[in-house]
Amino acid sequence: MQNSFLTRRTVIKAGGAAGLTAILAAAGAGSASAFSPLGSSPAEGEIGVFDLGPAVVQFSLMSAQLVGDTLFIGSRNVEPVRIVALDMPSGRVVGQTELTTGHTIQTMAVNASGTQLYAGVLQKSTGPQANLFRWDLGDLGTPAVAIGTMGDRDVRDMSVAPDGHVFAVGGGSDTPPALWEYDPAAGTVVSRGIPEPGATLARAVAATDTTVFFGAGSTLAGGGNAAGACLYAYDRATGEHTLVTPQEMTADPSIRDLAIFGNQLIIGTAEPSGSSKIAAMDVDNPGSYQVFTAGGVTVKTFARIGEAVYYSSDAGVNRYDLATNQTSPVDSDGPELGEIWGIDALNGKVLVTSGFGFVAEIDPATGRCVFTDLVEAGTEASAQTTMGMAAGGGYIYVGGNGAIARHSMDGEPTTYLRAPGEAKDAIMLGSALYTGQYSSQGIWKYDPQDGQPIRQIASYPKEQNRPLNVSWDESNGLILVAAQSDTAGGGSLWTYDPASGAANHFINPLDDTQLLRAVVAQDGVAYVGGGGPATDDGGTIAAMNPVTGAVLWSLPPADSGVSALAIHGNNLYSLSRRGTITVIDVGTRTVVHQSSIRELSYGFGAMVTNQGVVYGASKTNVFRFDPVTFAVETVLADTAGGWYSGSHLTQDEAGNMYTLQGRNLVRIEVPSLPKVSVEVSARTVGRNTMFQVRAVNSEAVPVDVALTTAYGDKRFNNVQAGKNAFHSFTVRSASLPAGVLTVQSRAVMDGESVTSTKTVRYSAFH
Repeated sequence: MQNSFLTRRTVIKAGGAAGLTAILAAAGAGSASAFSPLGSSPAEGEIGVFDLGPAVVQFSLMSAQLVGDTLFIGSRNVEPVRIVALDMPSGRVVGQTELTTGHTIQTMAVNASGTQLYAGVLQKSTGPQANLFRWDLGDLGTPAVAIGTMGDRDVRDMSVAPDGHVFAVGGGSDTPPALWEYDPAAGTVVSRGIPEPGATLARAVAATDTTVFFGAGSTLAGGGNAAGACLYAYDRATGEHTLVTPQEMTADPSIRDLAIFGNQLIIGTAEPSGSSKIAAMDVDNPGSYQVFTAGGVTVKTFARIGEAVYYSSDAGVNRYDLATNQTSPVDSDGPELGEIWGIDALNGKVLVTSGFGFVAEIDPATGRCVFTDLVEAGTEASAQTTMGMAAGGGYIYVGGNGAIARHSMDGEPTTYLRAPGEAKDAIMLGSALYTGQYSSQGIWKYDPQDGQPIRQIASYPKEQNRPLNVSWDESNGLILVAAQSDTAGGGSLWTYDPASGAANHFINPLDDTQLLRAVVAQDGVAYVGGGGPATDDGGTIAAMNPVTGAVLWSLPPADSGVSALAIHGNNLYSLSRRGTITVIDVGTRTVVHQSSIRELSYGFGAMVTNQGVVYGASKTNVFRFDPVTFAVETVLADTAGGWYSGSHLTQDEAGNMYTLQGRNLVRIEVPSLPKVSVEVSARTVGRNTMFQVRAVNSEAVPVDVALTTAYGDKRFNNVQAGKNAFHSFTVRSASLPAGVLTVQSRAVMDGESVTSTKTVRYSAFH
């Protein structure tokens, strides 16, 4: 992400670091004793790394299963991975168990007697570690135990047949998803075959003693020859798979969820354009069914009360009337539900497990809602893996699941903004935060100065669901977003004009298969980098007109998909997923440098231009490139960043950079050039206050200095080496509030014009 306030130009390699935020300091040389020091910023120093604590702290969740009066909830992206037991009558957490592998629990299922709870995990790598677990509900103090490993990396759904056999589906491996069976008597996990070789992910399974229904499609890595929605019936006696997809659902990308109530199989699809379906099928006669176009991008999580099935969509909770084959929304007087990961029925009420970290109990007849916050109920909040990041306006924002943490630069308590889905990337424009919101949520805005809550300000085609990189085009005044389509393949460039509110998009500007993973702009041209689901896919780099969408020129892939882009002067830096850095002169469209930095970066990364130097971040390192030789240098090693969907690196107005070390937010302070130190002090003179600013040139060449304060501006030209620029502003008040001043320095160094801007925070004066 490239923020609006970062348009500085330099070709000098940054040396050690300086604290660019204000610190209390002794008065500088020559300050009168009557002056009180308020703040300072040194000219140079070593790189500083400051631990700001956990980036996002909450109890994030992704699944729920009701057993009797107890709701079991599976965690998401927090450590340890755990299941909590919420007693609904008391509203208190009465049990918890931790799982030994994985990072998220997306599915749980219970046996017919309600004594055994099964869970499957999502994980970063395939076995041999277990991904299937069982918890004995007879004693909640007994920990869950691993029961085996299904061959697909991720477990997306589970179902327990009446005879106790467990069936699971998922994906994430190099092979198409299979149907897996766990035999509790034998203790074995075996594959029951791959029903659909063209499927990329299976997210639904429902089992009886005779038949297992397998639902799949092209949820991730779609497009090309990937299969659409497919529903198979597996005959447990013969081992045969029979395609039974309702004809009306075959055009949708995937089967999203399945549930069996009596002799009816309820089927939901995902359709990113907003025409998802719901169907009721006879379990014993799949050719007998009814289908209704429910709308929305997904239909999932089913519960039945009487002749109605309640389900969730991106619009909230809905009711499907089995008799009339119609749907209707379920309104309530409760809070916004956000992303829903559980729908259950208890005593005629609908239980909704929200990704916002609470359980809502809704009376469908009256709409009355009672909700239970899980942390207040006794669930422990903990640091989770994070998404996008942006800094400016006095705050650092970090995206999590269903929440964005707002860290104050002034030490105020961290607060949280609720937003559905995930802020995959973000930028700051002044005091305003703009996020690219997954999934299919477009662009959201939050500005603490306008008094409004965080809200969606622009939407885009729903199938372009995954924003990956957000950048600012200063020349055209446009927010640019590089995006991916999970289901259809390919990607798009989104644009948004904050001044007019106009939004536009350009689908598949590179080709029909490459997503857009990175975008950066300069002089009215947007440079985009392509890629694909696999590391080696794509890699085209193109220059686009972001107003018309025209591709001005393009270069073929270097070695793999693009991970990140940054630009400085005429040099466009492209970092590939295989760790190759390529530098392109955009004037001549030629490659001027290429080398491997695989030991520092492999996979997803990020880059920013900070004071004329390009910095990068990977999961393991923060590094920078010499702007002349392009040699790479490590800035911060062994970061082990707790990222969920790729590394991020951002910066504030002062040039401080922010990233993760583990799951903690860290600030990296780097020096600015030319090297100019600043001292701020004040004293009372009668009824007035003299606000004094002194800037000292620590370079060996003359420097031009411009001061911008709340009490006036002052410019000094040709401040000689070792000399200082001093000005005293008269303020008609006996006291001053805390504030910020801006110092811009310019010098000619090694024949190049070098400019830097930094802010200095100072304390109040009384």
